[in-house]
Amino acid sequence: MMRLRKAARVILVGAPGVGKGTQSERLLHRFPQLSSISSGDLLRHNVKQRTPLGIKVESTMKAGLLVPDDLILRLINNELNQRGWLYSNHPAGNVMTLASCAAETQSFSNDADMAAFISHPAHARGYGSPSEDPSASFLLDGFPRTATQAERLDETIPINMVVSLKTPLAVIMERISGRWVHEASGRVYNTTFNPPKVAGLDDVTGEPLVRRADDSEEVYRQRWKKFEETSEPLLEHYARKGVLWEVEGMSSDEITPKLMREFERRFAE
Repeated sequence: MMRLRKAARVILVGAPGVGKGTQSERLLHRFPQLSSISSGDLLRHNVKQRTPLGIKVESTMKAGLLVPDDLILRLINNELNQRGWLYSNHPAGNVMTLASCAAETQSFSNDADMAAFISHPAHARGYGSPSEDPSASFLLDGFPRTATQAERLDETIPINMVVSLKTPLAVIMERISGRWVHEASGRVYNTTFNPPKVAGLDDVTGEPLVRRADDSEEVYRQRWKKFEETSEPLLEHYARKGVLWEVEGMSSDEITPKLMREFERRFAE
């Protein structure tokens, strides 16, 4: 385990199946000051807690609509602020704390009021500056996915390292084609590197394993293509900012040592 000398604000970018989750877990284990912040977890938490923002999120999702960027940014800003990792530049003090409290407690008479609160510059845009304390270090997962979202995020939370994880398509295809799942428990096996003791059966229960529908070659190729289209401008955005670092490997175990070395070089004592 290593200590950080300054705040790391990090995003991992990689195609589905490239091993983002594995690399995140390994970074979090090696650097205890790092936290994981997931936009999906924040959305689910706010929905479960029935906060005004959560109620808005739930109604948006039930209507089959995408959750607006402003709303996700608001949730991320709230989370960082509640942890004490965002400072206001406003002479009156930490106004973002007031905004956060309002977001948790304020009720809105209609959607227009909510929209105005979320997108108002005093609350949502360019209002805080991030703490450089090493304990204010995080991996941000699930957002941003597009260059437009990244530009909005820059206004409040300038990311200082973006890791682009690269593994050849053929290697990922082989990985996915060998993947089998025990549906009830979520246990995942792979005929190449983590096979079940008895082919086609779960080690614990002996029940049959199944293939996920989205593990088909055709479905994965579509997901890969979509990822390439959206990630290219995102990575270009961060390359212009000077914070993009690319790493390639045939497996997670090949990528991890390279990633750890670079992370230590940038942030560790």
